[in-house]
Amino acid sequence: MSYLVLARKWRPKRFAELVGQEHVVRALSNALDSGRVHHAYLFTGTRGVGKTTIARIFAKSLNCERGTGADPCGECETCQAIDAGRYIDLLEIDAASNTGVDNVRELIENAQYMPSRGRYKVYLIDEVHMLSKAAFNALLKTLEEPPEHVKFLFATTDPEKLLVTVLSRCLQFNLKRLDEAQIGGQITRILEAEGIAAEPGAVHQLAKAADGSLRDGLSLLDQAIAYTGANADHALTDAALATMLGTVDRTRVGALLGALAAGDGKALLDEVAALAEFSPDWAGVLDALAEALHRVQVKQLVPENDVEAGGVDVEALASGLRPEVVQLWYQMALGGRRDLHLAPSARAGFEMSLLRMLAFRPVEGGAVSAGAAAPAQRGAGPAGARAALEGQATPQPQRAAERMATPPRPQHASEQRSSGHRQSDHGASGHASAPRPVEAPAPATPTPQPASRQARPEPDAPSQPPASPAPTRQVAPIDLDAASWPDFVANLDLRGPVKELAASAGFIAWSDGVLRLSLPPADDHLKAPFLVSQLAAALEAPLGMQPQLRFDAAQVVAETLHARNERQRDERQAAAENAFLADPQVRRLMAQQGAKLVPDSIRPYDE
Repeated sequence: MSYLVLARKWRPKRFAELVGQEHVVRALSNALDSGRVHHAYLFTGTRGVGKTTIARIFAKSLNCERGTGADPCGECETCQAIDAGRYIDLLEIDAASNTGVDNVRELIENAQYMPSRGRYKVYLIDEVHMLSKAAFNALLKTLEEPPEHVKFLFATTDPEKLLVTVLSRCLQFNLKRLDEAQIGGQITRILEAEGIAAEPGAVHQLAKAADGSLRDGLSLLDQAIAYTGANADHALTDAALATMLGTVDRTRVGALLGALAAGDGKALLDEVAALAEFSPDWAGVLDALAEALHRVQVKQLVPENDVEAGGVDVEALASGLRPEVVQLWYQMALGGRRDLHLAPSARAGFEMSLLRMLAFRPVEGGAVSAGAAAPAQRGAGPAGARAALEGQATPQPQRAAERMATPPRPQHASEQRSSGHRQSDHGASGHASAPRPVEAPAPATPTPQPASRQARPEPDAPSQPPASPAPTRQVAPIDLDAASWPDFVANLDLRGPVKELAASAGFIAWSDGVLRLSLPPADDHLKAPFLVSQLAAALEAPLGMQPQLRFDAAQVVAETLHARNERQRDERQAAAENAFLADPQVRRLMAQQGAKLVPDSIRPYDE
């Protein structure tokens, strides 16, 4: 029993039947209709986009017995012979099998003879980049000035390997990858013609798995029909295609994102366990997760665009997640996909990617805080989950009152880190602005108050008179000068770009609540308003007030933290090299054995 595969059975026989590639069809049609046909054409593009098909249709248009034109009849003996692959004047050559110069010389010798039946002798060389350099050089002269009855059609998936001298002698057309809509439409038409029913989800999976190649899509369709036994009574189902391709049900991806949004680690791992029963391609699941996050981000930032749901509750996720969270999860999905082969097992790598999304959340300043939502918040339902995701940038009132009542003094690095950990436990942002220093008693059970209001006791506090506004305490300026500035900056609990800003700035003056700093013109990009505000907020606790920062564009006149660290590093390096060269054994080796010190090979012991 003879069976013709769908990719060959449904190969286009006219330009009008081609899917996509309108830019190539238009140029070739105009050339054929006007008679301005070049002697050499080069068709480039990935596999299965129509390079050889277009070349055959072009050869058919040149030799059709009813005349040269963009629409060959398809009925004459020449057209039928070309469709069947037995036309004597269309010579299809596989360059992968005929790479040598001898093969090209034979081609050149035969090109001198007139065609046997048609008007033109057409040479179709597939994968032309496989020809050797000697073969290309032998072809150059004939390619530039071929006989009038010869046309060259080249096809390749790798035009970068072709010699520039070959490219300059050809008209080059780059065929585009087909999108999912074009491949899905063609598959739907073929299924209707074959009398096979199919679910829309199955067609969508085939179009996506084709990855831009219509031939790959039709090959997968052949495989799917054989796998499911599909016919007029038995349809291609979405579930059967998912099993065959090893893809995951898109509703499972929605469940994973829902568990992440709720901060529910148990539900998340339960979903992973349910997925593992289907033995999925874990890399493909991460791809599907990244695609879903892309749709959520588009819905958030460009809400007027229509976004395909794809089994994911895009509306709920877009409204319940901050855009920064979606961006971070997307990058983590890509990173997990890239590093999956390094994991002990594919499932372990996949689980760690999801747990990384659960563990890290961006705070308001763009930094990343470790730790998912608190257990109480995880169990508080959607409202608690959303609050846990978005983070609370307002400090706890009790902590604020304690900070206001504390006398101004520089804090040690250990105290700064401890304070930073406590704020992270409450979801506080490290750059949130605190009220100006006032003395106020901390209430026993604090409730959040606006920054402009002072702390008040509870209304039912026993036998306690109403609190009157506490007088503002004038805080004496801290003793800060250019010599102590690097140590002062080193003790600040700063991270990321704001730390870079503080370390690059030099001290000028500190008086009347104004801190003047110098910054070289090369570091002007660090003076972004949000970085300046974060630095001012970080200086409030050690200085006793939130200073007003002013930057001079002049060169740094005082030593910065960066400059001091570099100077100290150079001093340690010089001391290490001097100590090594002063060692008696080293000096003996250099004097007696002619040993030489390799430059930049000595490192201080502490490094």
